[in-house]
Amino acid sequence: MDNSIKVFAPASVSNVGPGFDILGYAINDIGDTITMSLKDENTIEISCPGFDLPTNPTENIAGVALQALLDRLNSTQGFKMEISKNVLPGSGLGSSASSAAAAVFAANELLRNPFTKTELVEFAMMGEALVSGKPHADNVAPSLLGGFVLVRSYEPLEVVSLQYPKALMTVIIHPQIEVKTAYSKEILPKVIPLALAVKQWGNVAGLVSGLASSDYDLIGNSLQDVIAEPVRSALIPGFYDLKNSAVENGALGCSISGSGPSVFALCVGEETAEKIANGFKAVYDKLNIDYKIYRSFINEEGTKLIG
Repeated sequence: MDNSIKVFAPASVSNVGPGFDILGYAINDIGDTITMSLKDENTIEISCPGFDLPTNPTENIAGVALQALLDRLNSTQGFKMEISKNVLPGSGLGSSASSAAAAVFAANELLRNPFTKTELVEFAMMGEALVSGKPHADNVAPSLLGGFVLVRSYEPLEVVSLQYPKALMTVIIHPQIEVKTAYSKEILPKVIPLALAVKQWGNVAGLVSGLASSDYDLIGNSLQDVIAEPVRSALIPGFYDLKNSAVENGALGCSISGSGPSVFALCVGEETAEKIANGFKAVYDKLNIDYKIYRSFINEEGTKLIG
């Protein structure tokens, strides 16, 4: 093993409708890249060209995640890392999670793999806590492991890789505005009526079952968020126009990715994905707001070595 490597950690969609903080899936083509090497000095050196991000490891998401791994090993090994960000902060596509996942994966490789990929989730979560105030794994778990992931429990941490139909595609529109994760969580209701909670639980169970059985009708019927979406949708211009357009063009369902402002749709096949993407474009061209659109199958591989 060389003492310098490059890794890629994909972006991700979290919550996936009803699965607040417990469901997520990885996507192709966009993500963060980290080049990491060992240092003789027992310090963590961070650079992130082109982005005004903290380089102090106690204030940087990747640095905090890496330090959590080292603390578990009682190690004082030093590292140098350069973060190349392709997932914009505040996008709702797991920007912080991609950096944290890439950092712990790279360090684990350089230290000759003392931890499994699943075990790395716990350390990557510590980086997420720096942004949102508490550790959560619905972005870091799919970014590390790939696929569709369920966080069954946080105490103790238990992450489950779900079965899903391979024809499933996602279309994502990322309005070029920023929604702060902390604020997006702050505006959520503190008390949830039991009837709404029951409906949300049913949707989570239905979505997991639909994925496992490739029951597209069940997936579509279950892709409903009755708790976070009604509040957070106000932060996203044209949200319900996007949602209506997606459904009219064949989407199984459509909701907010993470804390927003990105909006995702799930569908079957590339032809439908193209129609949904064109519909998203039409909505945002009228609003005169810059945006990016991504079409992707579910990323099965997760974080990986690329050099």
